[in-house]
Amino acid sequence: MAQVTVFDQEKKQAGSVTLAPEVFEIPVRAEILNLVVRAMRASWRAGTHQTLTRSMMKGGGAKPWRQKGTGRARSGSGISPVWTGGAVVFGPQPRDYSFKVNKKVRRLALKMALSSRLAGENLMVVKDISLPEAKTKYFAGIKQALGLDKALVVVPNDAYSLMLAGRNIPGLMLLPPEQLNVYDVLKHPQLVLLEGVIDPVTARLLAPAEEIGAE
Repeated sequence: MAQVTVFDQEKKQAGSVTLAPEVFEIPVRAEILNLVVRAMRASWRAGTHQTLTRSMMKGGGAKPWRQKGTGRARSGSGISPVWTGGAVVFGPQPRDYSFKVNKKVRRLALKMALSSRLAGENLMVVKDISLPEAKTKYFAGIKQALGLDKALVVVPNDAYSLMLAGRNIPGLMLLPPEQLNVYDVLKHPQLVLLEGVIDPVTARLLAPAEEIGAE
């Protein structure tokens, strides 16, 4: 089991906490992380691109010129794909880019992402963050005190004031435990867990198979 130092919001040691090895000490496999990230990004694609085929275009009923005798190539339609402004053959049409990844694989990928941050010494546990007011300037000072640059901060569900104060700070992203995902963990080089979210995150990732939700 990994013993991790707990800091206060001024980055002074405030104790230690034990992290579950079943969640934070999983061997990392790049192909699983890649699969899950690709699936997430694919599901975000709108897929609304569309080109006009001949059946979608107006016109094309009258033959532009007679078949023979003009000295020009034969043509039967003004919306032919070989003409400028004509229809498009085999162009992109609306489609769904998403593909299925098993829930167990998605959960395993999240464990691997968390484990990679702990193994790289880029995971910090903070006891709590309290602000006199829900203002950006106060959270910016805490960010500087903790030495954060580009960080994902996981906060409790009821930490609404922290969400408000931190949402406009460049390089900082705040999420509640149930929204923690592989993409955002890997996107941010630093991961900060408030001490109160460790149990919910661990419980979510160690839940029985039938209780696995959308990761």
